[in-house]
Amino acid sequence: MENVIRDIELWRLAAGYLFIILLIAFVRWRGLNREIRIIVSTARMTIQLVLVGYILTYIFEEPNPYIITFIVLFMLTFSIINTYKQVAKPLSKKLKQIIALSMTAGSLLTLIYFNFVVIHFQPWYEPHYLIPIAGMIIGNSMTGITLGVKNLVEGIEKEKHLIEGALMLGAKPEAATKSVVNSAFDSAILPTINSMVGMGIVFLPGMMTGQILAGINPIIAIEYQIAVLLGIAGSVALTVMIFTSFGYKTFFNDRQQFIK
Repeated sequence: MENVIRDIELWRLAAGYLFIILLIAFVRWRGLNREIRIIVSTARMTIQLVLVGYILTYIFEEPNPYIITFIVLFMLTFSIINTYKQVAKPLSKKLKQIIALSMTAGSLLTLIYFNFVVIHFQPWYEPHYLIPIAGMIIGNSMTGITLGVKNLVEGIEKEKHLIEGALMLGAKPEAATKSVVNSAFDSAILPTINSMVGMGIVFLPGMMTGQILAGINPIIAIEYQIAVLLGIAGSVALTVMIFTSFGYKTFFNDRQQFIK
């Protein structure tokens, strides 16, 4: 097997944008008014990936623990801010702090555990391993907690009369919001569970596909993919558990009164 991945000629890569043109034509024909968003998203994706390509090339050639740590923290900060933006409802300052705490603790603890115990790459800042794994763990945690926040905020708003009624009957905030919190946790963790169920049958994950295309033995690629999927599941679960355990408390004051 040839171990050198085939380079894509520029005109062939450009030909891939034909699908975007077809998508724009379809939404225009259907009157969905999504053309500008599709164009902006495609342009952002292209520019961001090209920039990342040049940055990673420099980092891989000159690995520096301080720069790599800064990149991981930048990714984490961006994911926290993006989570705030993805929720249409206004978020309180306390809830934003819980989101930041959950993302930081869930993602970094999982990343450290996988670095030093599961994959155990050395040195600890080896960019070929640390950056892509950090990206997958942080990115999936961001998706999970965004779903959790959205469902928690909307659920509490939708059931505020039931929650207030339960409090008047003597229930504690934890009991009054139990169904909403459980629903938020379930909706946040469900995409990760579904992706594991369909893995290898419905689709091949990106990391495994990339390694196979690069000529890596499929068994080794699968080992890494299993490890990464377990890491993603652990990170999403830990992040959402921290968030749902503390997030609902921000809707109550010190006297356990409903404040929203």
